[in-house]
Amino acid sequence: MLKTDKLIPRLNEIIGEANVIQDPDKLKAYTMDGKKPKVVVSPKTINEISKVIAYANQQHLTIVPRGNGTKMGMGGIPKKMDIILSTNRLNRITDSDCENLTLSAEGGITLSEVQKSLAKVGKGYFLPLDPPFTDKATLGGIVATNSSGPKRLLYGTARDLIIGTKAVFPNGDIVVSGGKTVKNVSGYDMCKLLIGSYGTLGIICEMTFKLLPLPEKEATLALSFAKLEEADGFARQVRSSQLIPSSIEILNAIAVKNMKYSISMPPNGNYLVAIGLDGVAESIDRQISEMSEMSKKHGVLEAVTLDSEKHQAFWIAIRDFSKGLTEKCPNLISLKSNFLISKSGEMLGSYEKIADEFGMDCAFICHSGNGILYSYILAEKNLRSKIESFVELIGKLTSEAVKNEGNLVVESSPLLIKKKVDVWGQSRSDYLVVRRLKEQIDPAGILNIGRFVGGI
Repeated sequence: MLKTDKLIPRLNEIIGEANVIQDPDKLKAYTMDGKKPKVVVSPKTINEISKVIAYANQQHLTIVPRGNGTKMGMGGIPKKMDIILSTNRLNRITDSDCENLTLSAEGGITLSEVQKSLAKVGKGYFLPLDPPFTDKATLGGIVATNSSGPKRLLYGTARDLIIGTKAVFPNGDIVVSGGKTVKNVSGYDMCKLLIGSYGTLGIICEMTFKLLPLPEKEATLALSFAKLEEADGFARQVRSSQLIPSSIEILNAIAVKNMKYSISMPPNGNYLVAIGLDGVAESIDRQISEMSEMSKKHGVLEAVTLDSEKHQAFWIAIRDFSKGLTEKCPNLISLKSNFLISKSGEMLGSYEKIADEFGMDCAFICHSGNGILYSYILAEKNLRSKIESFVELIGKLTSEAVKNEGNLVVESSPLLIKKKVDVWGQSRSDYLVVRRLKEQIDPAGILNIGRFVGGI
């Protein structure tokens, strides 16, 4: 095994001594799931990343890619972590062609920086992604985890928006796929292979996205219901109508109570349905009017319209829900389930029933238009004494998702939980395809080992 006294000089030579962290006290900040790296490196260019990875491959050193760390709680426990490769210095917009609705940017730039830059061009443009922690999340991290938010109902995910990538593979090769023209891909689309691969197949260094002009207006219609059947019935009708919302969310009372946004709920209100709308002002006003009338047939208790700053603050509170909750509940367990869209209401009801059976408080936020349910288990400080109950609860929630043609992943949890559950849920047959890809592309096993599906 290569000793640190040989490793550090070579890394200093590649990227400069100032960009190599080896101080033990500073390395503590990069500890992940109880493991600390030997060194943290911050390359500035794709060529530098290529050299670092090629060298690590030669010396059988493992690498964990990292942006601003907002996604580091996701995935399994790393089997080994020699080098953390930070993309923070890879942070430029390399091409902004708003006239043709495309943008190319490096992986270390934050989504918020991109959005601020695009908003200043002409009448304004934006990259239609709204994942959690937008202020800090880097483009590379968002794409590597295929992270998304409530607006995926209208705009899709990174998979729908990326038309080109530039990545460094485990042998150090720089691989370019796609480009600025939407229909220039022949053969296998490597862009799609890398999206959601959690950095196990390559380091995504630069991406080209499709853009959209900023909408003329944004607004939210928030509606309170006493019963889940009423809330879900309304959401179903909206989904099957000609209306075009950007998001449809159903929150239970615990989620509303713990949001970093104060929104009133009537005394007997137990569920909040939030409809997000983007577009032309006249169209939004008409849709709000139609939905308000529609909701009366489903027993709505109260309907409130949020515009401008209130609208933005509300969706930031939903998008970054776990961030605010972690401050109150350090042992928070965050889960993400997927299932048939038609089963959204049933799944939320089943999850609430299971949580009640275990006597545990859970906040639920359901992307009703996408078949995705986020569950936040408010674990108490004495986690260790109830560890088996939490493990059993996660197992039952997973089984319920699988029964409805989906699965469950543990997005973040204390290490005690991670050691006892498969954070990727129930194994599926397509896992073998993923393993074969990993073996072909990274035979030495140097990239993010242990963190992806099946521990690859």
